[in-house]
Amino acid sequence: MTEQTTPTELPEIHPITKALRDWFLVVVLALGAALLVRVYVLQQFYISGPSMETTLFGNNRVLVNKLSYRLHAIHRGDVVVFDRVTTSDGTVSHDDLIKRVIALPGDTIEIKNCIVIINTKPQVEAYLDKDVLDFTDPVNRCRVANMPAQTIPKKKIFVMGDNRPESFDSRSFGPISESLIVGKAFAIVWPFNRISTL
Repeated sequence: MTEQTTPTELPEIHPITKALRDWFLVVVLALGAALLVRVYVLQQFYISGPSMETTLFGNNRVLVNKLSYRLHAIHRGDVVVFDRVTTSDGTVSHDDLIKRVIALPGDTIEIKNCIVIINTKPQVEAYLDKDVLDFTDPVNRCRVANMPAQTIPKKKIFVMGDNRPESFDSRSFGPISESLIVGKAFAIVWPFNRISTL
């Protein structure tokens, strides 16, 4: 004689409990996806200081593509965010800076009377502020009027701010390692009246 077993019924979940559980899962998944995007793909950065005026101003926010340079090489003219590491009295500090790529590995760069020369060719830099370029005093026009020629080492880039008189950049601290680049800034997203691509 075989013994028959009756299937046990699962307890019924209350509709409100089910809805709350479903919403909780949606929120957790959405937060997880947003965190992954922020860490590995896109991040918003706040601009502080005048070093990139008039391309970027002190209250602007930009979107930075963190995957960009995993997919293609760095290009001259790109606006990049990078980690500036400094050490003072044994304390290591990290600051995110935003500058424009001026010279690439292997390039020779020099500055003569505020004109940037790459591989013996004077550069036309349309992004510079025309009013600043009209200053007669070279220090007011570009801060570093002359810089001897130097060749950029492998895996390093030379960066400068668009507001040359007010920018602390590779003219002061030298070329930076490509490994310090966080990503490429590609759009202004705040304030609304300045939304545009870079």
